[in-house]
Amino acid sequence: MKIVAVLFPGSRADDGRSQELATAENVLGLRPFLEDQGHELVGTSDTGAELDAELSDAEVLITTPFWPLYLDEKRIEKAKKLKLVVTAGVGSDHIDEDTAERHGISVAEVTGSNVVSVAEHNVMQILALVRNMIPAYQQAVQGRWDVAEAVRDAHDLENKTVGLVGLGAIGARTALRLKGFDVRMLYYANHRRSPAEEATLGVKYARLDDLVAESDVICLALPLMEGSKALFGRDRLAAMKPGSWLVNTARGAIVDTDALVEALNSGHLAGYAGDTWYPQPAPADHPWRTMPRHAMTIHCSGMTVEAQERIAAGVKELLSAHLAGEPLPADYVLVDASSH
Repeated sequence: MKIVAVLFPGSRADDGRSQELATAENVLGLRPFLEDQGHELVGTSDTGAELDAELSDAEVLITTPFWPLYLDEKRIEKAKKLKLVVTAGVGSDHIDEDTAERHGISVAEVTGSNVVSVAEHNVMQILALVRNMIPAYQQAVQGRWDVAEAVRDAHDLENKTVGLVGLGAIGARTALRLKGFDVRMLYYANHRRSPAEEATLGVKYARLDDLVAESDVICLALPLMEGSKALFGRDRLAAMKPGSWLVNTARGAIVDTDALVEALNSGHLAGYAGDTWYPQPAPADHPWRTMPRHAMTIHCSGMTVEAQERIAAGVKELLSAHLAGEPLPADYVLVDASSH
C-alpha cells in the first residue's frame, strides 16, 4: 500500500536533519511503523504536479491545515486508488468532502489533538493586542526607549468584554483560560450551552450582532463552513466598537481580507491578531503582512511539540485501523465511505 503525506518542510539541526515531528522528512515518526509492514510512505511538501504524480497510485493521503493540500474535485478525479484522507490536525475545510464521499473516499481528522495549543495561542494574542506588546517589542529590537509611545495604546484586560464567536472545544478552553482575568465573556454559537456549562465557563449567550456591538475583544473560534466565510466582512467590522480588537485563529477566510485592512488603516479597529490566512502558505505580498496594528503569526498555533505528538498518535491509530480493515475511530471520522 502507498501512503502519501503532505507536510511542511522542517528546520535543520547542526547535523542537517529536520527536528520537528510533523515534517515531510520525519512524517510524524510513521516510517518504521509502515515500512516494517511493507508499505510505501512518501513524504513531501510539494502541492503541485509532483504531488499529483504521487497521488495517482496512493491509497491513503495525510495532509494538514498548516501546510494545506487543497483537495478539490479535479485532484480527486486523478487519484483513482485513494480510499482514505487523514487530516493531521483539526479542520478539514481544504478537502472537498462531498466529492470525496461520492468517490468512496473516507475523510478523518485527529479531533481534539491541538485544542489546548490553539486556546493558549488565543489568550496570548489577545494579551499581545490589548497590552500593545508588539510595538514595545519592536522598540527593544530597534534600540529605542520611548515608554510614552509604548503605553499610549496599552490597556488592562480586566473588566473588558470578550466576545467568543464559537464555543466548541477550542472556544470553551479559551473561555476557561480567560476566566481568571476577570473579564465579562459573551458567546455566540449555533448550539447554545446548558446553563451549567455557561456557569462553569463563565460565559453568557448573546446574539451575534449584540456580541459584536458590546465586545472590546472578539475571538473567532468557529470552523470555516457554509455561512461563516467572510462572516466578518465590511459591515460587521464596521459594527464593532471603535478601538476594539479582533483575534482569529480559526480560518483566515472568515474575515474579509481587504475590509480588515481598511478597518485597521482607518483606526476603527485597534488591532488584529491571528495565525490563519487565506490562502496558505500566505504569499509574501499578502496585505495582512504589512497592515498596521497587527500581531499575526504564521499558522502554527496548533503545532506545539505536544500537539505534534498527539497528532502523530492519532494518525497512527487511524492508519492502524485502516490497514487492519477495521472501522476507523468514530470520533475522528468526518466522511465514512467504507460501505461504498
